[in-house]
Amino acid sequence: MKASVSKIITPTPPAADPFVLAGRTFTSRLLVGTGKYASLDQAEKSIRASGAQIITVAVRRVDLSNKNAPSLLDVLSPKEFTYLPNSAGCRTAEEALRTLRLARELGGWDMVKLEVIGDDTTLYPDMDETLRATRLLVKDGFKVLAYTLPHPALCQRIEDEGAAAIMPLASPIGSGLGIQQPEALKAILAQSKVPVLVDAGIGAPSDATLAMEMGCAGVLMNTAIAKAENPVLMAQAMRHALEAGRKGFLAGRMPRRSAAEPSTPGAGILPA
Repeated sequence: MKASVSKIITPTPPAADPFVLAGRTFTSRLLVGTGKYASLDQAEKSIRASGAQIITVAVRRVDLSNKNAPSLLDVLSPKEFTYLPNSAGCRTAEEALRTLRLARELGGWDMVKLEVIGDDTTLYPDMDETLRATRLLVKDGFKVLAYTLPHPALCQRIEDEGAAAIMPLASPIGSGLGIQQPEALKAILAQSKVPVLVDAGIGAPSDATLAMEMGCAGVLMNTAIAKAENPVLMAQAMRHALEAGRKGFLAGRMPRRSAAEPSTPGAGILPA
């Protein structure tokens, strides 16, 4: 008599989980910066290893108009990647508007990351100027992803001004300290009707996983990859970290308990 063979049951894949940002659909929820790498070659290899489709470029720090000098445009084509110009280094709403208009003229990019810095030490955003810049940019036809403090009321005001996404910082830019105000981030997630992308302060893959487990739509990072001892390997780790965190969020974690619960039910156990 032949031994019976158990039927292999393949788990049903989760429903389609598109990442929609400013009306466009992406498959990767990891956005990466292009600065701080040791070389252009290292930047290209790391960004490709990350699986990211959206890459940020500081318009005031990278000359995208110089056709003669080697540039990101040579190795990371806008036909292959979505460029997200940002206004890093800007201090006023008017400065941010001029900078991002220049980016639109150069590449036709209308989805932009707004960054208006108010403090040299913390690199925290100036929220008054950020709100004003959001208003001006939206009125001018831009789809604005706004870098902000992790403050629910301020994030709501930015959304009310028409931002396409909210980008609260996890901790100061380049600090690698991870998510410092998880309860505030939870409140922002609960109220927001636009994507919430954690921006700044991610240091390790576990930080990125936590952000995704909490329900963030995506994560933007630069230093965590560029300044790792092995940027390419870290880029791969971050890619998997976001994927794991997103699946964990969709799966729904078990309830937290204040006491132990046996893995094996007590009912039906034969007496010793």
